[in-house]
Amino acid sequence: MIITSLLDTDLYKFTMMQVVLHQFPGAQVEYRFRCRNPGVNLAAHVSEIRDEIRSLCSLHFQDAELAYLRTLRFIKSDFVDFLGLFRLNEKYITVTALPSGEIDITIHGPWLHTILFEIPVLAIVNEVYFRNTTPVPDFVEGRKRLDHKIALLHADGLRELKIADYGTRRRFSKAWHEEVLRVLIARLGAGAAGQFAGTSNVLFAMKLGLTPLGTMAHEYLQACQALGPRLRDSQVFAFESWAREYRGDLGIALSDVYGFNAFLRDFDMYFCKLFDGARHDSGDPFAWGERLIEHYRKNRVDPLTKTLIFSDSLTVPSTIELYQRFRGRCQLAFGIGTNLTNDLGDPPEHVPLQIVIKMVRCNGQPVAKLSDSPGKGMCDDEKYLAYLRQVFEISDSA
Repeated sequence: MIITSLLDTDLYKFTMMQVVLHQFPGAQVEYRFRCRNPGVNLAAHVSEIRDEIRSLCSLHFQDAELAYLRTLRFIKSDFVDFLGLFRLNEKYITVTALPSGEIDITIHGPWLHTILFEIPVLAIVNEVYFRNTTPVPDFVEGRKRLDHKIALLHADGLRELKIADYGTRRRFSKAWHEEVLRVLIARLGAGAAGQFAGTSNVLFAMKLGLTPLGTMAHEYLQACQALGPRLRDSQVFAFESWAREYRGDLGIALSDVYGFNAFLRDFDMYFCKLFDGARHDSGDPFAWGERLIEHYRKNRVDPLTKTLIFSDSLTVPSTIELYQRFRGRCQLAFGIGTNLTNDLGDPPEHVPLQIVIKMVRCNGQPVAKLSDSPGKGMCDDEKYLAYLRQVFEISDSA
């Protein structure tokens, strides 16, 4: 089976799940799946996808996995105890083939018991699709492309540039993901002395001795639209709830749930000082970096003490451009996803799937992301979207 461990997911699922256990254990949520690629027939593989999800729901955390989680300084003992009893429940997820050839995946239930579905289900859809449509993968081309990326990172003046793997959800396959990681470790060096900073995948972090990376995702701030005292304060409520849980640890704020302008309005001097930095995930990364550095200066915070993380559709060349623009002006981190773990050729022979699973409701009310990039938001309630834009003073053209 594709997923053989519940650790085969991104770290931020656990860091968010711990907040849910301690602060929002009764929250009810709904997630929906979307494939942004036109004309992809996933319905043909729906039976295989269901079988893989059934297997996923049979898994539980092994003692060695729980022991590993206890070694992470920000994971609390009672949360690990809870995970020792945890299983994903098949009753909370439905997979339906549509006449159009698309599939509908809906996850509905307690947030605490559904939060771990997203990443492994996306990895399942990817691997099932590619093993059926690409029975003879061009791994020779994939290795050639990986070698070229490593050669670019070995260029003069880039020794301090570090990259991380954020590619679990859209990887070509689990086996290819592991091969890519092993090559990066061997060729770039891992940890403080190398150029490979770590991975978002907790299983491979444990297995390969890498640093697991991640803090919060969009769903956390979206859920706070329904969980906070009032909508306008939901972003502030989310950051304060995070700080209450982690007391200054895991201090990277996600900056694009309501657009960057709204983020900067809420990210005042208190949050500038409290959080270690922010993560970019939509919009122009160069403009984002310049504005955030200036925002720190306006709030009397030295940008050199803060980390800017870039993670939006990065390639190695775009990462190098960003590094050259901002090095020496702040601390930098780069998370590369699909371009690392699913780059085995050019279209039409090989096209990575642009698939997502997004939270669309919490406690019965719509929630949404107002992305800085067109097409990255997801909400099925236009009235709520319009209201959200009004509350956060975002124009329709934003």
